Amino acid sequence: MSTPRKWSALLAALLLAVAARARAQQSPGELFQAGDRILLAVDGEAALSDTFTVTDGPAVSLPGLGAFPLAGVRRGDVESFLTSQLTRFLVHPVVHARALVRVGVLGELTHPGFYALPADALISDALMAAGGPTRDARFAQVHIDRDGHAILSGAPLQAAITRGETLDHLGLHSGDAIVVPRRRDTGTLVQILGLVITVPAAIYGLSRIH
Repeated sequence: MSTPRKWSALLAALLLAVAARARAQQSPGELFQAGDRILLAVDGEAALSDTFTVTDGPAVSLPGLGAFPLAGVRRGDVESFLTSQLTRFLVHPVVHARALVRVGVLGELTHPGFYALPADALISDALMAAGGPTRDARFAQVHIDRDGHAILSGAPLQAAITRGETLDHLGLHSGDAIVVPRRRDTGTLVQILGLVITVPAAIYGLSRIH
Protein backbone atom coordinates (compact mmCIF):
# COMPACT_ATOMS: atom_id res chain seq x y z
CA MET A 1 0.00 0.00 0.00
CA SER A 2 1.40 3.40 -0.97
CA THR A 3 2.02 5.99 1.75
CA PRO A 4 -0.90 8.31 0.76
CA ARG A 5 -3.29 5.38 0.71
CA LYS A 6 -1.96 4.12 4.01
CA TRP A 7 -2.55 7.48 5.69
CA SER A 8 -6.01 7.73 4.12
CA ALA A 9 -6.91 4.31 5.50
CA LEU A 10 -5.62 5.24 8.96
CA LEU A 11 -7.56 8.51 8.90
CA ALA A 12 -10.73 6.70 7.85
CA ALA A 13 -10.28 4.17 10.66
CA LEU A 14 -9.75 7.00 13.15
CA LEU A 15 -12.90 8.79 11.99
CA LEU A 16 -14.89 5.56 12.27
CA ALA A 17 -13.59 5.05 15.82
CA VAL A 18 -14.55 8.60 16.79
CA ALA A 19 -18.01 8.15 15.29
CA ALA A 20 -18.46 4.84 17.11
CA ARG A 21 -17.46 6.45 20.41
CA ALA A 22 -19.92 9.29 19.80
CA ARG A 23 -22.70 6.77 19.16
CA ALA A 24 -21.76 4.90 22.34
CA GLN A 25 -22.02 8.11 24.35
CA GLN A 26 -25.57 8.56 23.03
CA SER A 27 -26.54 4.97 23.81
CA PRO A 28 -29.99 4.42 25.41
CA GLY A 29 -28.32 2.91 28.45
CA GLU A 30 -27.05 6.32 29.46
CA LEU A 31 -30.46 7.97 29.23
CA PHE A 32 -33.01 7.98 32.02
CA GLN A 33 -35.60 5.22 31.98
CA ALA A 34 -38.62 4.47 34.12
CA GLY A 35 -37.49 2.77 37.31
CA ASP A 36 -34.29 4.76 37.69
CA ARG A 37 -34.01 6.92 40.78
CA ILE A 38 -32.60 10.35 41.51
CA LEU A 39 -30.94 11.17 44.82
CA LEU A 40 -31.63 14.89 45.16
CA ALA A 41 -30.59 17.43 47.78
CA VAL A 42 -31.42 21.13 47.48
CA ASP A 43 -29.93 23.37 50.16
CA GLY A 44 -32.63 24.82 52.37
CA GLU A 45 -35.41 22.84 50.66
CA ALA A 46 -36.29 19.80 52.78
CA ALA A 47 -39.21 18.79 50.53
CA LEU A 48 -36.87 18.57 47.55
CA SER A 49 -34.21 16.60 49.38
CA ASP A 50 -35.11 12.96 48.94
CA THR A 51 -34.88 10.03 46.54
CA PHE A 52 -37.34 10.26 43.65
CA THR A 53 -38.30 7.50 41.21
CA VAL A 54 -38.33 8.17 37.48
CA THR A 55 -41.72 7.38 35.95
CA ASP A 56 -42.81 6.66 32.39
CA GLY A 57 -41.99 9.41 29.94
CA PRO A 58 -39.41 9.41 31.40
CA ALA A 59 -40.09 12.12 33.96
CA VAL A 60 -39.55 12.93 37.61
CA SER A 61 -42.15 14.61 39.81
CA LEU A 62 -40.98 16.98 42.54
CA PRO A 63 -43.23 18.08 45.44
CA GLY A 64 -45.03 21.31 44.70
CA LEU A 65 -43.34 21.77 41.33
CA GLY A 66 -44.87 19.08 39.15
CA ALA A 67 -43.27 16.75 36.62
CA PHE A 68 -40.01 17.42 34.81
CA PRO A 69 -39.55 15.53 31.52
CA LEU A 70 -36.24 13.66 31.30
CA ALA A 71 -36.40 12.58 27.64
CA GLY A 72 -32.94 12.98 26.15
CA VAL A 73 -31.30 13.71 29.51
CA ARG A 74 -28.24 11.63 30.30
CA ARG A 75 -28.02 10.20 33.76
CA GLY A 76 -24.63 11.82 34.22
CA ASP A 77 -26.13 15.26 33.45
CA VAL A 78 -28.92 15.11 36.02
CA GLU A 79 -27.38 17.67 38.42
CA SER A 80 -26.88 20.36 35.80
CA PHE A 81 -30.29 19.62 34.27
CA LEU A 82 -32.19 19.93 37.55
CA THR A 83 -30.22 23.01 38.53
CA SER A 84 -31.32 24.73 35.33
CA GLN A 85 -34.92 23.64 35.88
CA LEU A 86 -35.10 24.70 39.52
CA THR A 87 -33.81 28.21 38.74
CA ARG A 88 -37.31 28.81 37.34
CA PHE A 89 -38.71 28.44 40.86
CA LEU A 90 -35.86 29.17 43.28
CA VAL A 91 -33.27 31.92 43.56
CA HIS A 92 -29.75 30.58 42.99
CA PRO A 93 -30.56 27.01 44.10
CA VAL A 94 -27.68 24.85 45.32
CA VAL A 95 -28.48 21.45 43.87
CA HIS A 96 -26.82 18.09 44.45
CA ALA A 97 -28.21 15.28 42.32
CA ARG A 98 -27.11 11.80 41.39
CA ALA A 99 -28.72 9.15 39.20
CA LEU A 100 -29.29 5.75 40.80
CA VAL A 101 -29.94 2.46 39.01
CA ARG A 102 -31.74 -0.33 40.86
CA VAL A 103 -29.91 -3.50 39.88
CA GLY A 104 -29.79 -7.01 41.26
CA VAL A 105 -26.48 -8.17 42.68
CA LEU A 106 -27.19 -11.86 42.94
CA GLY A 107 -25.59 -15.25 43.43
CA GLU A 108 -22.55 -16.05 45.55
CA LEU A 109 -22.41 -12.83 47.55
CA THR A 110 -22.58 -12.18 51.27
CA HIS A 111 -25.78 -10.12 50.99
CA PRO A 112 -27.37 -10.74 47.57
CA GLY A 113 -30.33 -8.57 46.66
CA PHE A 114 -31.41 -5.48 44.74
CA TYR A 115 -29.54 -2.24 45.32
CA ALA A 116 -30.02 1.35 44.15
CA LEU A 117 -26.49 2.15 42.96
CA PRO A 118 -25.03 5.30 41.44
CA ALA A 119 -25.01 5.13 37.65
CA ASP A 120 -21.28 5.90 37.75
CA ALA A 121 -20.54 2.96 40.07
CA LEU A 122 -18.16 0.23 38.94
CA ILE A 123 -19.09 -3.45 38.80
CA SER A 124 -16.70 -3.96 41.71
CA ASP A 125 -18.62 -1.29 43.67
CA ALA A 126 -21.84 -3.20 43.05
CA LEU A 127 -20.29 -6.45 44.31
CA MET A 128 -18.97 -4.76 47.45
CA ALA A 129 -22.38 -3.17 48.11
CA ALA A 130 -23.66 -6.76 48.39
CA GLY A 131 -20.93 -7.63 50.87
CA GLY A 132 -18.46 -9.02 48.35
CA PRO A 133 -18.17 -12.50 46.81
CA THR A 134 -18.24 -15.60 48.99
CA ARG A 135 -15.44 -18.16 48.93
CA ASP A 136 -17.57 -20.28 46.59
CA ALA A 137 -17.95 -17.49 44.02
CA ARG A 138 -16.82 -18.19 40.48
CA PHE A 139 -15.92 -14.65 39.56
CA ALA A 140 -14.60 -15.56 36.11
CA GLN A 141 -18.15 -16.58 35.14
CA VAL A 142 -19.93 -13.43 36.36
CA HIS A 143 -22.57 -12.23 33.89
CA ILE A 144 -25.19 -9.51 33.49
CA ASP A 145 -28.79 -10.62 32.94
CA ARG A 146 -31.79 -8.78 31.58
CA ASP A 147 -35.22 -10.42 31.68
CA GLY A 148 -33.61 -13.76 32.45
CA HIS A 149 -31.13 -13.67 29.57
CA ALA A 150 -27.41 -12.90 29.71
CA ILE A 151 -26.62 -9.67 27.85
CA LEU A 152 -22.94 -9.50 28.76
CA SER A 153 -20.57 -12.22 29.95
CA GLY A 154 -17.22 -13.89 29.41
CA ALA A 155 -14.21 -12.07 28.01
CA PRO A 156 -16.08 -8.87 26.97
CA LEU A 157 -17.42 -8.35 30.51
CA GLN A 158 -14.08 -9.20 32.13
CA ALA A 159 -12.38 -6.67 29.83
CA ALA A 160 -14.99 -4.04 30.74
CA ILE A 161 -14.39 -4.67 34.45
CA THR A 162 -10.62 -4.39 33.93
CA ARG A 163 -11.09 -1.07 32.10
CA GLY A 164 -13.14 0.23 35.03
CA GLU A 165 -16.33 0.77 33.06
CA THR A 166 -19.35 1.96 35.04
CA LEU A 167 -22.96 0.80 35.10
CA ASP A 168 -23.68 3.72 32.78
CA HIS A 169 -20.90 2.74 30.35
CA LEU A 170 -22.31 -0.78 30.24
CA GLY A 171 -25.82 0.53 29.58
CA LEU A 172 -27.42 -1.18 32.58
CA HIS A 173 -31.14 -0.60 33.12
CA SER A 174 -33.08 -0.71 36.36
CA GLY A 175 -34.03 -4.36 36.86
CA ASP A 176 -30.86 -5.78 35.32
CA ALA A 177 -28.88 -8.21 37.45
CA ILE A 178 -25.18 -8.82 38.01
CA VAL A 179 -24.96 -12.55 38.72
CA VAL A 180 -22.01 -14.31 40.36
CA PRO A 181 -22.28 -18.11 39.88
CA ARG A 182 -21.22 -20.72 42.39
CA ARG A 183 -18.09 -22.75 41.87
CA ARG A 184 -18.66 -26.38 41.02
CA ASP A 185 -18.90 -28.38 44.24
CA THR A 186 -16.23 -31.03 43.61
CA GLY A 187 -16.92 -32.69 46.95
CA THR A 188 -20.53 -33.36 46.04
CA LEU A 189 -19.49 -34.53 42.57
CA VAL A 190 -17.09 -37.08 44.07
CA GLN A 191 -19.85 -38.34 46.38
CA ILE A 192 -22.24 -38.73 43.45
CA LEU A 193 -19.62 -40.57 41.37
CA GLY A 194 -18.86 -42.81 44.35
CA LEU A 195 -22.54 -43.62 44.71
CA VAL A 196 -22.84 -44.44 41.01
CA ILE A 197 -19.91 -46.88 41.31
CA THR A 198 -20.96 -48.36 44.66
CA VAL A 199 -24.59 -49.17 43.81
CA PRO A 200 -23.84 -51.41 40.78
CA ALA A 201 -21.11 -53.12 42.82
CA ALA A 202 -23.62 -53.81 45.63
CA ILE A 203 -26.16 -55.15 43.13
CA TYR A 204 -23.49 -57.35 41.61
CA GLY A 205 -22.57 -58.67 45.05
CA LEU A 206 -26.20 -59.49 45.80
CA SER A 207 -26.54 -61.36 42.55
CA ARG A 208 -23.48 -63.44 43.42
CA ILE A 209 -25.05 -64.36 46.81
CA HIS A 210 -28.25 -65.53 45.18
